[in-house]
Amino acid sequence: MREILVIGIGTGNPEHLTIEAVRELNRANLVLVPRKGAAKADLAELRRAICERYLDNPATRIVEFDMPVRAAGGGYREGVDAWHRAIAARYRALLEPEAGVAALLVWGDPSLYDSTLRILDLLAADGFPFARRVVPGITSLQVLAARHAVPLNGIGGAVEVTTGRRLREAVPEAESVAVMLDGDCAFRGLDPAGVTIYWGAYLGMPNEIVIAGPLAEVADEIAAVRAEARAENGWIMDTYLLRRG
Repeated sequence: MREILVIGIGTGNPEHLTIEAVRELNRANLVLVPRKGAAKADLAELRRAICERYLDNPATRIVEFDMPVRAAGGGYREGVDAWHRAIAARYRALLEPEAGVAALLVWGDPSLYDSTLRILDLLAADGFPFARRVVPGITSLQVLAARHAVPLNGIGGAVEVTTGRRLREAVPEAESVAVMLDGDCAFRGLDPAGVTIYWGAYLGMPNEIVIAGPLAEVADEIAAVRAEARAENGWIMDTYLLRRG
């Protein structure tokens, strides 16, 4: 039976790969590298750099493919579901002629705001036979906390991990809120009193940016820096921690 490896590769630094990830990568007959257009060429280049640095199995082939694009408009959930089905179909077309072990290199960790495992569920539900193995990776939240030299939680406290879309629901109840997938700087819509923000973009990459301070003082600076960086690079990945008290 085919085996699909889902390997967490960290957030932009090839040195984030674990020893387990390197070992499993070298078991693969095939490594799939998605291309997401010219604006996100850096993401494919990082995967190429990882393969060049760590692959020493001469039998491993690297196959690049164009990732389907999510259609604009319509409902959010419906659009995501259709997009995931399109990706599952692309995986099937690439993997059906293959036997052995294939590897998917996932940004950060496959368990946290990544859709690869759900897409593989669609592939399995469609009758495509395979076994899967997941290798954990370093998440952007871990790198964010390390860069700012802070813990994610207070003493005995909880951390809520949420998205920009749902930030307003999280903040009233949580002492510490870690926010991912915020394309609109949702923190600017909060009451900033008593809130400190620890923000980071391109974490682990050479163009990493970090800003921290009272939300009332740095919210506009973060929004401006973020907009400038996105315009310059054509894309941005950022995350932040909000802490009360």
